[in-house]
Amino acid sequence: MPDVSHRPSVLVFDVNETLSDMAPIAHRFTEVGVPGALAAPWFAGVLRDGFALAVGGVSAPFAEIGAEGLRGLLSGCALDRPVEEAVEHVMTGFTGLDVHPDVHAGVPQLAGLGLRLVTLSNGAASVARSLLDRAGLAGHFEETMSVEDAGIWKPARGAYAHGCDRVSVDAADAMLVAVHPWDVDGASRAGLRTCWIDRTGAPYPSYFRAPDLTATGLDDLARQLA
Repeated sequence: MPDVSHRPSVLVFDVNETLSDMAPIAHRFTEVGVPGALAAPWFAGVLRDGFALAVGGVSAPFAEIGAEGLRGLLSGCALDRPVEEAVEHVMTGFTGLDVHPDVHAGVPQLAGLGLRLVTLSNGAASVARSLLDRAGLAGHFEETMSVEDAGIWKPARGAYAHGCDRVSVDAADAMLVAVHPWDVDGASRAGLRTCWIDRTGAPYPSYFRAPDLTATGLDDLARQLA
């Protein structure tokens, strides 16, 4: 397990669901005429296919995988518009998301501790930058990184190595912050310290490496690191 005897110098944030509140994506599904409950399995399918490509040592952009998955999911549904327009409507929903309330509060607190803040997303860096700009938080972040530049998705070791190399930090001095246990596990195996953001009180899967810290939000993480 990573050494937790000293505070990390860099916090590496996942973006989708960790920083961004993705609940409005479900509304995009209902707006094209299908149940909003389809949003969760669709997003899970995007991750599954990205991970499957990573096992083979290759990669594809999040937007490409997401759109292809939507075409398959929506092709047999009674939509209120053509399939391609429905796909575009759902995918453009990512450009209007907001961050969770604890992110608004926690990011300035974490920056105030003298920590370097960066993002590392399986999605596009431009989406992360737009999210942080809308929230008025972009100035606190040194880098917004995407696995598209690494050539492989998280949780592959190479994705985390790319992020650490990009900001010139040793893995042991970085901490991955994410809501996804698979991300926490991957980062831990790559030598980073980890924090699991558990906003719902869900149990952590026993088959993954345990996080070094567990926090209910970024504001709680700031209190712990302080």
